Amino acid sequence: MSEQPDSPLDAEATQKASRLGLTLFFIYTLVYLGFVLLNAFAADTMDTVVVAGLNLAIVYGFGLIIVAIVMAFIYGFASRTDNAVAAPTSSDHGSTTDGTEGSAK
Repeated sequence: MSEQPDSPLDAEATQKASRLGLTLFFIYTLVYLGFVLLNAFAADTMDTVVVAGLNLAIVYGFGLIIVAIVMAFIYGFASRTDNAVAAPTSSDHGSTTDGTEGSAK
């Protein structure tokens, strides 16, 4: 079961998050496809030493992991920002912690 958004702002935030998630997914798929194609059709290229005695396969593999982590942070930050704008809390309406309305003394 999926939850339905409560307001148009929630629906807009959900749509933006979905669009960003799909975009990041396709970017990562292309980067990963490059790794797979290099291994399949140019395996000798992966033996090339590129940095500090590490071959391209190791560097590319760690790069894939780093890219995935960075993309997760990007998605998380973008989604959190959208949700913070879309879902104000009860404290934004002048309520105090004891449940009464705030008043000037």
